[in-house]
Amino acid sequence: MKTGQINVQTENIFPIIKKFLYSDHEIFLRELVSNAVDATQKLRVLATNGEYKGEMGDLKVEVLLDKEAGTLTIRDAGIGMTDAEIDKYINQIAFSGAEEFVKQYEGKEGAEQIIGHFGLGFYSAFMVAEKVQIRTLSRHDGAQAVQWESNGSPEFTIEEIEKESRGTDIVLYISEESKEFLEKSRIQGILDKYCKFLPVPVFFGTKTEYQDDPNGEKDENGKVKRVAIEVPNQVNNVSPAWTKAPADLTDVDYGNFYGELYPGSMEMPLFNIHLNVDYPFNLTGILYFPKISENVEVQRNKINLYSNQVFITDSVEEIVPEFLTLLHGVIDSPDIPLNVSRSYLQSDSNVKKISSHITKKVADKLASMFKNDREDFEEKWEDLKIFVQYGTLSDEKFAEKAKQFTLMKDTDGKYYTVDEYKEKVEALQKDKNDKIVMLYTNNPQEQYGFVKKANDRGYNVLELGGPLTSHWIAKMEQSFDGISFARVDADTLDKLIQKEEEIPSKLTEEDENALRPMFEGVVNKEKFTIQFESMHADDAPIIITQPEFIRRMKEQQAMGGGGFMGAFPEMHNLVINSNHDKISQILSTKTKKSQERQVKQLTDIALLSQGMLKGEELNAFIERSIELI
Repeated sequence: MKTGQINVQTENIFPIIKKFLYSDHEIFLRELVSNAVDATQKLRVLATNGEYKGEMGDLKVEVLLDKEAGTLTIRDAGIGMTDAEIDKYINQIAFSGAEEFVKQYEGKEGAEQIIGHFGLGFYSAFMVAEKVQIRTLSRHDGAQAVQWESNGSPEFTIEEIEKESRGTDIVLYISEESKEFLEKSRIQGILDKYCKFLPVPVFFGTKTEYQDDPNGEKDENGKVKRVAIEVPNQVNNVSPAWTKAPADLTDVDYGNFYGELYPGSMEMPLFNIHLNVDYPFNLTGILYFPKISENVEVQRNKINLYSNQVFITDSVEEIVPEFLTLLHGVIDSPDIPLNVSRSYLQSDSNVKKISSHITKKVADKLASMFKNDREDFEEKWEDLKIFVQYGTLSDEKFAEKAKQFTLMKDTDGKYYTVDEYKEKVEALQKDKNDKIVMLYTNNPQEQYGFVKKANDRGYNVLELGGPLTSHWIAKMEQSFDGISFARVDADTLDKLIQKEEEIPSKLTEEDENALRPMFEGVVNKEKFTIQFESMHADDAPIIITQPEFIRRMKEQQAMGGGGFMGAFPEMHNLVINSNHDKISQILSTKTKKSQERQVKQLTDIALLSQGMLKGEELNAFIERSIELI
């Protein structure tokens, strides 16, 4: 046996590893299992290249838990190490040795399958262990098995041992404060999270399966009995769908893989995109379009980032544009730098290239779907709408491509692109300033009266609902020349779509001055502005509107953004139709009490139509209406 000191720059490296290397100590198991897979992959490459001619045996990785002994062991049947290799790869902090291996076998078949560099790799074991042993037998003929041991200080011992099987056991003596890692359920959870798709079989304990009774014994119904047996528990699928060619997969395969990624998911996605790039960077993966709810925040953290099938994180904001975080699925790329600061990840050129490529692939997929089967695309539109609107608002390149497949639905249920809709309504809905006014409602039921009046006038009304509508229509007004959007209840129709001709008013200025204080007396003047408008005689006597600008700003403020400080006041216009007979009738009424009663009744009807009459005022209106019948 010999002793020595690890060649480190400072004796403080182990406390740094223990406390600060990773934010979550459970990551140690990912590192050690990944290294075990790495060692197994290296043996496969050596065998492929003819540099290892021995028996391969059962290439697998085992995780062994011994709660009584307080140990957790990660075992592989890979290349193993000699004492000289331990000295080089462990004591000299060359860590996993994968970088040197990649250089040595660069360009040779299979070299790209090596998992590679996971930061301080092996040394993450000391985050949870008070003592670590490496028991290893090299692949070389006649090699002597050796054991390396350290208690988490720079001192180590190395001695010869008896070990018959090729490969390496990493034995962790779990420290008192890390006893949670001696619980079977805790280890199973970590393996499910990080090792679910590793390319080498990983086993942990056993599981119960049911099979036909081998003796053919039957139950009371004459059927062969099912008996429980314990079988080795393989925790991973070594060939997940994203590692296969798209041509080899069916829709059923993609659906099954979605279920594998998100067990218990009740709703299947709309469709998927299979990523497969090898130049100028390596990128594979499958992205799924879920049915996105109104609450976009609920959808986050459903894309998992892998590096050569090793799970890294589900926080992929720096790797994919923000709006794409609404998607579900997997991205796998060995070109994304690991275990580095978020700021470095953002500035890395490969990350930016990958981000741009994914955006392009998503936009191209949507454009292709729209072009090849518009009917099917329209059926999916209500589920895609928020995603496309979000992408349009947050990514200029996507916004430009999205112009060709962004749809709007009118109240008749027909879908149009913006350009198609411009052409449809241009003749009738162009105002005196040559702007095409696109009328819309966000709630056809609540705004039924306004929609009907617009339709009666021959105007078409769009149905634009959802949390991003106000931001999105502002973006559309910037992106397309000569259009504006106005909600049908934002003003009178003649104000929303102003034409050259004007309707003469029946009321004189003196009449309006006489009526104004009557109406001001029945509403809160801080919330309502009294306006007289020369409207069609068959329009309502009074309508309640909220200016488009004010309402948009309130909605944008509610969703975040808008660029305005402070809350917008609840302001509405009470618009009096100066050409309606009921308004003229008020002036001709002889008693003041009767005038006030008519003003109050007409105003309450207008408020009621907008759902703004409540409580005591609503009760008084009902009682007054009964009396009037």
